[in-house]
Amino acid sequence: MSQIDILLPKMGESVAEATIIKWLKNEGDRVEADEPLVEIATDKVDSEVPAPEAGIVLKRLVNEGDVVKVGQPIAQIGSAVGAAAPAPVTTAATGVGAQTLIPSGNGRSAPASVGPSGPVERNGPSGKFYSPLVRNIAQSEGVSLQELEAIAGSGQGGRVTKKDILDYLPNRAPGATAGPLPATNAPISPVATTAATAPVATPQAAPTVATSPGDELIEMDRMRKLIADHMVMSKRTSPHVTSFVEADVTNLWLWRERIKKAFEQREGEKLTFTPVFIMAIVQAIKEMPMVNVQVDGYTIIKKRDINIGMAAAMPNGNLIVPVIKNADQLNLVGMARKVNDLANRARLGKLLPDEISGGTYTVTNVGTFGNVLGTPVINQPQVAIMATGAIRKKPAVIETPQGDMIAIRHQMFLSHSYDHRVVDGALGGRFVRRVADILEAWSMDQGY
Repeated sequence: MSQIDILLPKMGESVAEATIIKWLKNEGDRVEADEPLVEIATDKVDSEVPAPEAGIVLKRLVNEGDVVKVGQPIAQIGSAVGAAAPAPVTTAATGVGAQTLIPSGNGRSAPASVGPSGPVERNGPSGKFYSPLVRNIAQSEGVSLQELEAIAGSGQGGRVTKKDILDYLPNRAPGATAGPLPATNAPISPVATTAATAPVATPQAAPTVATSPGDELIEMDRMRKLIADHMVMSKRTSPHVTSFVEADVTNLWLWRERIKKAFEQREGEKLTFTPVFIMAIVQAIKEMPMVNVQVDGYTIIKKRDINIGMAAAMPNGNLIVPVIKNADQLNLVGMARKVNDLANRARLGKLLPDEISGGTYTVTNVGTFGNVLGTPVINQPQVAIMATGAIRKKPAVIETPQGDMIAIRHQMFLSHSYDHRVVDGALGGRFVRRVADILEAWSMDQGY
């Protein structure tokens, strides 16, 4: 077998690089076709790179912790006969210390010694996440954490990307490392501030936590850290308001009970309530598109596409949000297939990075855990999220031609959290009421 290079595969249109987390094979080990070779991680999801062919791992071209671009060779496999000896780690030593290769503005790699700013923390006080590549560039160029906090990130949730920091460097003001940290991750132009700039509050230090004998200390795994940082950032970014509506979904419940077996036999898919909830939300978004927006400073970005994220619990207790792209183009069968596929692969940890990015609105089914209602946290950079509660039988007053009557009905709560910077109570309240109206009007004769 000839020697071949293993390239970092394309992981979605919005993903350009990944971090090498763990090598699963050493140099000299045999690897089978499609056997996992290395674990990688983006800012969104962890995954594995399989070997395209069987062979011997001749050389690992990158180390654990390295940030690698899509399409870059990461290893070589081939026959053990005539294999070259493993090359040493490509770190050039100088008289004053090691150098690290970082991308320059023209796309070529250039050596840069460690700058005066010292190591940059993975997360800033505002909750922003900084990738290893961004931290490497910041450290090499002497960009402080304060400056990073002031850069208006163009990535998901305001994340500072490689392009953002490289664009910032030529416009960097002299002495820009000084100054207080911003209280939130609101975009701030990377230019020198003026006297007219509004003062920003200094972030409060986290409270000291005391431990007692017998307490167990559990280190957060990587995904839990990302979730924690994202939730804190969301609360600091958006003033949350939550509106609640109780919906009578008796017709929907009876309709599903009547057709679910036939649906599964015909389509090969289980029919849950989630596809119906998403379709109702999509219809409401079409009627009220100003909840399908994002915020950039004082600019509102009205999104053309309707991409619905659906929060999914993983077996380890972590949360992930796969996204149904162009959800308005799917019928009930297509929506059921998409929901089931994403939910199953989320539980197996098999989602691709591009499948959890690009959402414009999110739904979370807290009823799965028997919860009646909840107050969900907005999934930045979106401005709204809906929680669907458990469907319960309840006595309710219904109007009939013969007068009001008490009957047993299937009812549920819908909770709508929204960003009060751009969604006022009138729109936020009307939206959740409209979703409830769509579910309540579900016809017993509805086809699929």
